[in-house]
Amino acid sequence: MTGEQKYYELLSEKYPSVRSLTREIINLTAILNLPKGTEHFMSDIHGEYEAFCHILNNCSGVIREKVEALYGGVLSHDQIKEICTLIYYPSEKLSLIKRSRGTDRDWYRTTLEQMIEIARVLSSKYTRSKVRKAMPPDYAYIIDELLHAQRDEDDNQVRYHNNILDTIIDINADDFIISLAGLIKRLAVDRLHIVGDIFDRGQSAEKIIDLLSDHHSLDIEWGNHDILWMGAACGSEACIANVVRNSIKYNTLNTLESAYGISLRALILFASKAYPGLSPMKAALKAISVIQFKLEGQVIKRNPDYKMENRLLLHTIDTKKGTVVSEGTEYRLGDAYFPTLDPDDPYRLSDGESAVIAGLRDSFVNSHRLKKQVEFLYNNGGMYKVYNGNLLYHGCVPLDKDGRLAEITMFGEKHSGRAYFDMADKIARLAFFESGRQQIGLDFMWYLWCAPNSPLCGRNIKTFERAFIPDKAAWKEEKNPYYDYYYQKETCDMILGEFGLDRSSAHIINGHTPVRTVKGELPIRAGGKLLVIDGGFCREYHSTTGIAGYTLIYNSHGLRLKAHHPFKSVDEALADNRDIHSDSEIVETEKHRMMVLDTDSGESISKKIGDLKALLTMYRTGELPVGQTGDQTSPRL
Repeated sequence: MTGEQKYYELLSEKYPSVRSLTREIINLTAILNLPKGTEHFMSDIHGEYEAFCHILNNCSGVIREKVEALYGGVLSHDQIKEICTLIYYPSEKLSLIKRSRGTDRDWYRTTLEQMIEIARVLSSKYTRSKVRKAMPPDYAYIIDELLHAQRDEDDNQVRYHNNILDTIIDINADDFIISLAGLIKRLAVDRLHIVGDIFDRGQSAEKIIDLLSDHHSLDIEWGNHDILWMGAACGSEACIANVVRNSIKYNTLNTLESAYGISLRALILFASKAYPGLSPMKAALKAISVIQFKLEGQVIKRNPDYKMENRLLLHTIDTKKGTVVSEGTEYRLGDAYFPTLDPDDPYRLSDGESAVIAGLRDSFVNSHRLKKQVEFLYNNGGMYKVYNGNLLYHGCVPLDKDGRLAEITMFGEKHSGRAYFDMADKIARLAFFESGRQQIGLDFMWYLWCAPNSPLCGRNIKTFERAFIPDKAAWKEEKNPYYDYYYQKETCDMILGEFGLDRSSAHIINGHTPVRTVKGELPIRAGGKLLVIDGGFCREYHSTTGIAGYTLIYNSHGLRLKAHHPFKSVDEALADNRDIHSDSEIVETEKHRMMVLDTDSGESISKKIGDLKALLTMYRTGELPVGQTGDQTSPRL
């Protein structure tokens, strides 16, 4: 028996009758002719939970646009704002309304009817089966009835509808409103893409991952800050030192200590003795910085393929002169006190430093919550994603000085372009899943975090210089040539072709680099081929970018960039119905509305329809016997 024959025999077990096959072919063909679902792209969240949560709730303004389209000529501006806030934060807004002015039956009925109508509009691009699956199970039957109630000659359906609403109001209207709000938000976005950097700088990265863990459909393209925390959770001491240093520097210790249970007590005690002239936290920052530079030096020496010898600075320190040599230039140090530095072996940890990093490593690898969240990042993420004709990655595709795909020697082999990304993805997983080759993966996680030729970074990071050299001339961080060439259409076409995409219609969705609008930078590059959507969530960037970053919406009509103003707080959003103000810019409008047929899912469905039609022919010609003549329930999408 051939593999093809075996496949069709197995398929016939699932569809054992002509009737079941016919119904599934009709069902799938109908799905192909529905509008493409809305995709939502976000990047560089950096632990800013409240701003992220709000943009996730309002779907970058999609929900407000739907409400305005429905009720723009019916409700006042304030009423529209309130219904939107109720959808974004149903529990909190209900409590606030009850405290401030109270609720009655008329308010509940009006609100429920409005929310049902909003859900009805949003559900129109999906099959009834898919919408039913999106509903909270306890209310699925009721919501389904309300969404599909139709007027008839005697208004029987209307009375039926009204009776359901009366019963809901009598029994548990608040919970029903909360469930409807959840359904509306789920229907507004069919797929969420997180294009890297959930961690660092903000206070609540762990809450963001908890929220993402409950999302119905998403993918994550790892950012360099994500890979740093992933490496730390796997046990990379160099990554651990960087994570701890960033947490102290950006005052995000709540994530480290409260969320993941990683104590800095041993570090602070050691640092207070080693650097007695500094306050405890400043001493801890200096202590972990020195540990970091030593550990990084060890990684660089173990891996000559990294070609990062220019980051070996500790052996050039002259404590008597108070100088260090960086990139061939001698600079004066702002702080030349390094009591744990052995001039004969500067990259060796002292006994005290070894004890500190060993304790931190135990805490990181044994943090249950961190391990669970990192496993989520591995299971739902990767170095890049090709989805519905677009290429998504966080950092860069390393190029040489002539703008060609850079050939990078790693582990004895040369890699470039897509093959380099695939290799990096494979090695990054070694650190978590294959203990036998773990050191290779652990070191490479650090490389991905900060190397000039890392696809997640692409910058020569000058951490030591910024920490210890006052002369800012030493701080300049050279970037991979990618960041010069990605303004050119030819470069983007080359990259898209490398990843197997249609150069005439595909786009690159890129994060990582804040768009400095105050300096005239634009997020649309290479004639619309590349879109930079660094979310700009991090508050410290707002003064240099001028806005709170960009997100992207891709629906059946085309691509739209959304430029966001800074978000103040959830409390203000609730009290004043204040939304994030977003300016929309159309990047590209489809000549013909995109349907499911035009998507990756549509390609898969079309193939399945072809297989089902082939099976139907086999039934009719007798090549395969019909299993049963009765109707069989077929799975729905």
